[in-house]
Amino acid sequence: MKKPTIDDVARQAGVSKSTVSQFLNRRYEFMSEATRKRIADVVAELGYKPSSIARSLKQNRTHTIGVVVADIRYTLSIECIRAIESELARFGNRVMICNADENPDQESLHIEALLERKVDGLILFPTGHRSTVYARLAEWGGPHVFLDRLVAGVVAPSLLLDNELAARLAVEEFARRGHTRIGLLSLPLGPEAITPRKERLAGYRRAMEEAGLPVRPEWIGSAPMEGIGAELARMLALPEPPSAMLAANDIALAELLKAANRMGLRIPQELSVIGIDDAEFARIYNPVITTIRQSAYAMGKQAVKLILASLEEEPAVPVTYRYPPELVEGESVSEPQR
Repeated sequence: MKKPTIDDVARQAGVSKSTVSQFLNRRYEFMSEATRKRIADVVAELGYKPSSIARSLKQNRTHTIGVVVADIRYTLSIECIRAIESELARFGNRVMICNADENPDQESLHIEALLERKVDGLILFPTGHRSTVYARLAEWGGPHVFLDRLVAGVVAPSLLLDNELAARLAVEEFARRGHTRIGLLSLPLGPEAITPRKERLAGYRRAMEEAGLPVRPEWIGSAPMEGIGAELARMLALPEPPSAMLAANDIALAELLKAANRMGLRIPQELSVIGIDDAEFARIYNPVITTIRQSAYAMGKQAVKLILASLEEEPAVPVTYRYPPELVEGESVSEPQR
């Protein structure tokens, strides 16, 4: 049997080819519900499937968006990718996902590979260590959006959490419960630390100072994932150990809880804990961990909207969007032991 064409659909539905094309591209703004239903019924009846190759050639688009993730293990990365894939599918687009594993060289290779595959746009969780990695994006000139991190010297639409406010909410919750010795446990800090780590440290320091609480260097722990437990043990062995600990992201929180179990440390009786990122495991831990939630799903959806809008209209304005954090109360914070 002859394969049905767009002409067949238009003829049987009693509409123009351009109307069918608008339907197939989900542009329903000037189309009545009755027309949409009629075309959908004809498409189903004929078994019509548009040629993605022909459509791509005609529109000079591949209907594919590339995503380069700095580290796919983060709760934020997973939730954002879920939103990105779901939102792109709504508009007939596909996604190609690459994980850089916090390696700028790997990130650069992924970017080049995706551009060779003629993706229509890029969504990046940048490693952020070398601005030269992103020079290729300016040369390419296609729409791209940064998620979760900023890169010094690189201008692009960027979506991320208000990280300083996130740390402030945690410090204020500890202080409200009577804690004065509040520690911070993070993945590596320093001059080349990624945006969330630097901003959360700054927010912690500022909130402590504004609350009139001491900021002691020995209460700030920083280590790779495998060293988080040792940093916690070091701080708890101090003559004046912290009575409360802010885990600066979901990985730091997971390692803190593993170490607490090994040490037989009771939460919150011996150490109150708050984590940033609202990881799923925080809600099934006993006790449920108080966390600071960020709008990861909303960030992923907005990244797609910016990319698609840039493809259809004018390029997105390279501004930074900050999402407000939310305190999600659990059972991991109590008054300090006297």
